[in-house]
Amino acid sequence: MATSASAQPYGRLFNFSAGPAVLPLSVLEQAQAELLNWRGVGMSVLEMSHRSAAFETILGEAEADLRALYNLPATHRVLFLPGGATLQFAMQPLNLRAGGQSADYIVTGAWSKAAHKEAGRLGLARKAFDGEAGQFTHFPSQAELQLDPQAAYLHFCSNETIHGVENTAEPVPPAGVPLTCDASSDFISRPVDLSQYGLVYAGAQKNAGPAGVTIVIVREDLLARTPAGLPLMLDYKVQAENRSLYNTPPCFPIYMGGLVFKGARGLGGLAAVAERNAAKAGLVYTAIDRSGGFYRGLARPDSRSQMNITFRLPDEALENQFVKEAAKEGLDGLKGHRAVGGIRASLYNALPPEAAQALAEFMTDFQRRHG
Repeated sequence: MATSASAQPYGRLFNFSAGPAVLPLSVLEQAQAELLNWRGVGMSVLEMSHRSAAFETILGEAEADLRALYNLPATHRVLFLPGGATLQFAMQPLNLRAGGQSADYIVTGAWSKAAHKEAGRLGLARKAFDGEAGQFTHFPSQAELQLDPQAAYLHFCSNETIHGVENTAEPVPPAGVPLTCDASSDFISRPVDLSQYGLVYAGAQKNAGPAGVTIVIVREDLLARTPAGLPLMLDYKVQAENRSLYNTPPCFPIYMGGLVFKGARGLGGLAAVAERNAAKAGLVYTAIDRSGGFYRGLARPDSRSQMNITFRLPDEALENQFVKEAAKEGLDGLKGHRAVGGIRASLYNALPPEAAQALAEFMTDFQRRHG
């Protein structure tokens, strides 16, 4: 193979895991260099008080760099919360859906299905679209949506990691209905006008840092919807009023996320990041499309994810052989999710272009030997 993982610094593998996922090497190196004594304050980020001036700087820089990446307007608040995106499946309806009101969900894969199910446990939730009967192969067009003009919000997942489906255009909600999004697996991977959204949340462990922190971006006027009596840790308004510091936040993941945001700005911002990601995905999708059916993509071409490429081989035995042989070449984490099987290659921001090149070359060689 022309490109080898064995040549990577520190003996690192090419990590195609869906998450927790690959982090930028420069971020890991900076965190390593600063681990014992952050900026000369005499202690690690792991040790410092979340009430200290040092951590206030870390938190402020992380928010500022994230705002700059998305050109985020002052109308939106940024929160750094624990609990993962899964907690947001409950926090969103608890805060944004009034008693007796329904919310709309676009169900395009396992994660939007889970979000809808959790919202249904807490109140009324309807499916504006359900792709399960079609095996979750595409993101719907606007014409496919059945929308409630009285809905508390319209929710979708911008990228489904398990099925490899990503939206190419935002759904348009009825007038006055906020658009909300689980952007966990394609956060900071491409330019998006977040001023259109009422709420966006993203678990960090795909593109934005290590597991442990979830970024929540909420339009400020929606904070008035939060009902009295919620548990304080589940109250967006309380979290916003306390700048994510109501209790001890996930300090080190916030610090790491801040380094990732700053690094993305250094690459040229989200337009440059998106261009790089499209080139990586193009290498792998080309290998699929030129295989004559040996590799079969699970997502429709108009809904293909740039982040999580899912495909099958002619039989399960070959898929197992593919994963084993790939691992020997330093291509790690390619086994598909148990719900769909097959192969899944996650090409998050931090995965180097040479990893995608190595995978595409391996795919061509594997087909030559086993096809």
